[in-house]
Order: sequence, then structure tokens, then C-alpha cells
Amino acid sequence: MDQAPGSPDQPQAAQGLPSCYRHPGRETGISCTRCERPICPECMVSASVGFQCPECVRTGSGTGHAASASRPRTIAGGAVTAGDPRLITKILIGLNLAVFIAVLVDRQRVVSELILVGAWPAPPHFVVDGVADGQWYRLLTSAFLHQEVWHIAFNMLGLWWLGGPLEAALGRLRYLSLFLLSALAGSAAAYLLADPTTGTLGASGGVFGLLGATVVLMRRLNYDMRPVLALLVLNLLFTFTWGGISWQAHVGGLVAGAAIAFGMVHAPRERRALVQYGTCALVLAVIVVIVVLRTAALS
Repeated sequence: MDQAPGSPDQPQAAQGLPSCYRHPGRETGISCTRCERPICPECMVSASVGFQCPECVRTGSGTGHAASASRPRTIAGGAVTAGDPRLITKILIGLNLAVFIAVLVDRQRVVSELILVGAWPAPPHFVVDGVADGQWYRLLTSAFLHQEVWHIAFNMLGLWWLGGPLEAALGRLRYLSLFLLSALAGSAAAYLLADPTTGTLGASGGVFGLLGATVVLMRRLNYDMRPVLALLVLNLLFTFTWGGISWQAHVGGLVAGAAIAFGMVHAPRERRALVQYGTCALVLAVIVVIVVLRTAALS
């Protein structure tokens, strides 16, 4: 039965003041702005408006969607991490440097095991080494292999300059997928178009993929395109005029990187994951088809 205010049978402070849902017995006049449950000063978490309870802060409840939906996202829908924004770029550079150190220790063995070669010795001899003999791993390992200091220095500078901004813009997983698929596409193009006995190595296919993705991203953000287009033209000029450069790997990586980036940054929000995964899967399928057809032709 309700009592009138000031009734001597019940203290004024106890009337109408609920207890904290996490600490029964602690009376409070504050409630969570999300779930509206009463919370004591110990449980109060400051928010932009009022206070929230620890559970709502942790789970993101009370907003009508999951907590992950409230997290900041990149332009491609990737999660914005609080850690090192260049983590994947640093790991990729570290892997390249580790392989280069191995080359310095035992050049002949490491290079012969990791370099991209289609078929060696040349047909019609029996193939004992190369992708055509089933060593498909060379398509990827060659992208982390360098022999000369100038070669690895040039590629790692390109990876650092282009990779950092792209990793921040796309998110770690999408960025890693972009680099690896671009590297594979570059290797597949070299395998298809170059002489099968020619050895190909270097991260240039992946770096050119990042360059193509940078062009697409800057166009998407309506940035000034002149600097990146000038960089692209300069790199293509070097590709087709300098000797000893695999233009096939450069062009293959560039095309794949631009295609993947286009799918990532132009995917509609409501079908973002489907379009992005589908684009990556399509590029990977094309790579597999190229490799299978070239292997059949060399076998």
C-alpha cells in the first residue's frame, strides 16, 4: 500500500528511489541513458549525453543494432583499429627483409628454391623445376624474393609510401588481400607471357597493385589526381624502358590492384561484403585459370 509523503512508518529517502541493478541495496536517482536501468555512481560511465551502465558500453545495446555497428569504419567498411596503422605494411616489409637476409647467407639455394620460373630446363626436355612441374608456391614466394640491395630498397620504399595510407583507408584484412592478390596476379602474368625459362622475382607486382589501388582510391575521394598519375606514368616509363624488368608482373599487378580496389571502395553499403569478397574471388579465379592453362601448354 502506498503511503503519503512524510509518513512516519517509512523514511523519505527510501520512497521511490530504486536500487542499482548491479549493486542491490544502493539507492540511486541516476539511470542509464540507453537501457534506463538504475545505476549507482560506481557504475556510471560518462557519455556524450548523460551516463551509461558498463554493460551497455561493452555490448552497445540500446541502439537497435550490434556494438560492432557503432565502431568507426574505413571507406571500404574495414574496422578502424586503435593499434599501429601500418602493422601489416611493417610485417610485409619484415618478411621481405628476412628473405633478403637468407639470400645473403645462401644465395644460390634460396634463389633457386623461391624464384618464379615456368619450366626448367626448357621444353621439350623433361621439366624438373618450375610452376609447370607443380611448384605453384613459386608464384607467391617470388614476390618476397630480392637479390640486389637497390631492388629491395626501391620496392620497400614503394611499399611503405603506398601501403601505409592504403592500410589505413581499407583496413588490415582488405589491404592484405589487395597486396597478396596483386602479387599473385603479377606472377601469373609473368608466367603466362614471359619465356618459361626466365626467372622472375621481386615485390613489384604487389607494389604496382598498391599503386593502381591508390589511383582508384584518390579518384573515389575526389583528390587531386595529378601527383599519383604522374607517379604512375613515371613507373610505367621505367617498366618499359629499363632492361631486366618484368613488365608482365608490373602490368598484371597494376590491373589486379585497380580492379580489387574498385570493388572495395565502390561497393554499395548494403551489399558491401558480397561485392568485396566477390571481387577478390573473381581476381583469384582469373589467376587460377591463367596458371592452369599455361601449365597445360607447357606440360
